[in-house]
Amino acid sequence: MSSQRPLARRRRAVAVVGAVSAGLLVLSACDKPTPMATVTIGKNSVSTEAECYKDGENIGREEATKCAAEKASDTISVPQGETLRIGVDPEIADEGWALWLNGQQVTSPFKKTYYAFEGVDLFADQQGQAAPKTINISIVQQNKSGSQFKGVWNFKLENADA
Repeated sequence: MSSQRPLARRRRAVAVVGAVSAGLLVLSACDKPTPMATVTIGKNSVSTEAECYKDGENIGREEATKCAAEKASDTISVPQGETLRIGVDPEIADEGWALWLNGQQVTSPFKKTYYAFEGVDLFADQQGQAAPKTINISIVQQNKSGSQFKGVWNFKLENADA
């Protein structure tokens, strides 16, 4: 029996070393978190990491447009007349960011970490069509000339009055 104790200890030691190695491998495969973007309506906020982001590298206009068309994972309800507030991490603001609606750029780039869109009725009736029930918005990190795109953050706005 005494010869089996060292063998059992050795097996446990090998198992512990294997578990630690596997844990380190899993941790090294984790992606670095992307900068955050936040949408606030009234007292409600949702924040998300980027849909597309390559650690600050240029992703190109085509990929940014494709990413802006991706389904948003975060939804926030918007009552008529509420102010849409957007907050971004400083590293997004340093480059600049623009607001896109349903995959189309609708503002020039801002270099602010916070911007409030007051008095904009996103769900207004459009030329005889009923107001949309949802709108997908994207915060797209891009330079002023629109030649460099670095990240896309998507949100779904739900018409609270529909």
